[in-house]
Amino acid sequence: MIGKLSGRIDYRGSDHVLIDVHGVGYVVHVSERTLAALPGPGGFAALYTELLVREDLLQLFGFTTLTEKEWHRLLISVQGVGAKAAMAILGTLGPDGVARALAIGDAGAIRKAPGVGPKLAQRVVMELKEKAPAVMAMTTAAPDLDTETDAMPVIESDKADQPAPQPGVTAGRPASPARRSAQAQADALSALTNLGYGPSEAAGAVAQAAEQETETPALIRAALRLLAPKGQA
Repeated sequence: MIGKLSGRIDYRGSDHVLIDVHGVGYVVHVSERTLAALPGPGGFAALYTELLVREDLLQLFGFTTLTEKEWHRLLISVQGVGAKAAMAILGTLGPDGVARALAIGDAGAIRKAPGVGPKLAQRVVMELKEKAPAVMAMTTAAPDLDTETDAMPVIESDKADQPAPQPGVTAGRPASPARRSAQAQADALSALTNLGYGPSEAAGAVAQAAEQETETPALIRAALRLLAPKGQA
């Protein structure tokens, strides 16, 4: 599985780029937003990738963040949403826009993507509303790629083989339950404010949800139910 590519952009199409990685060219399909963020031919780029395998076709799809990649994987899990439709949704709304649309059940926002009709948009919202918080939780933890540094050759060192500390874990010892809970609440609060909720109302909902939940995705789900208008929770 090809999970990441770093190299020089040889060509930019309307929905894809050709990346030269040590003399091998990879055609990588990207959303409009990702394409706009990439440099022109001759520039260096680093993309997380997802390989789509079919009987008669192999296609690579590229993303600037792990969060965007996970949204794409979640979207194509919905029947009727292919890889290109998922890219259209991400290109139209962006990862944060998709998160907000699913969080508040806004099928109209999903419909703005080219080729997505009302029935499919409604299906996306209905099927992914409860699954979305797990991806939203990644927003505060997943590293973004640095196009300049990630495209440069890697210099090996004695520290290269050492695993990086995980979020919420202090090197040499695991974080205490209280610290993990505090981190989960901070991550949930960050995810909610990224969706456009005010800091005060988001903090209140997270605090109330934390009386029952301790993990970030569960906190986000519970807080969203508390913030939803009555009758829509």
